[in-house]
Amino acid sequence: MPVLLALDSATEMMALAVVTPGPAKLFEAAGGAQASARMLPELKALLADAGLKLADVDAVAYGQGPGAFTGLRTACAVAQGLAFGLDKPVLAIDSLMLVAEDARTQGAGDDIWVAMDARIGEIYAAHYRWVDGAWQVASAPALYAPAALLSRWGQPAAVAGTALSAYADGLGSLPSAWPQTQSRAAALARLAGAAWQRGEARDAAEAVPVYVRDKVALTTAERELAKS
Repeated sequence: MPVLLALDSATEMMALAVVTPGPAKLFEAAGGAQASARMLPELKALLADAGLKLADVDAVAYGQGPGAFTGLRTACAVAQGLAFGLDKPVLAIDSLMLVAEDARTQGAGDDIWVAMDARIGEIYAAHYRWVDGAWQVASAPALYAPAALLSRWGQPAAVAGTALSAYADGLGSLPSAWPQTQSRAAALARLAGAAWQRGEARDAAEAVPVYVRDKVALTTAERELAKS
């Protein structure tokens, strides 16, 4: 079993993990503007708690998105900097798949749509299926208006993510809804280990965020129109 550093700041919650031959070391805290300042010190603390040092790390996993622009850039930059400094590869982790993995462990089943609040009236969403002990992407991460997502997913078996609360009226009643995350860090650790086992390690130069949106805020005129 390798030693992996794993980090994700695609949402308001920063999730960190150190995957070791023993139990993974996990940390979660508020992300946002605090993520860039806290990420490295907390990762080093997790390593120390595991009795390890940076030289023991085999790869650095990071949440590649989609998600908050600043958070994605922070995770990518820290992962890339660590990997270059250690001369180790990176592992890119689908940040929406983290939500599906967490929901699966809560009992959501093996066919899950993830719907995360993307702000300004939109949702990051993707569809995943758990088949033979691994996740398959049935519908890749994309950006939707609530009405478009309702049309896209039809009658989903289960839905997980923050959009369930943020757009409760727009998404309506669902047969199986999982709005709360149990442990994003634990899900990150499991997906990082699985990615390593599948041989998905890549050169640090290939560490790039996945953006599915190129507009991060409404204009003043658009905000005033939304109020009317």
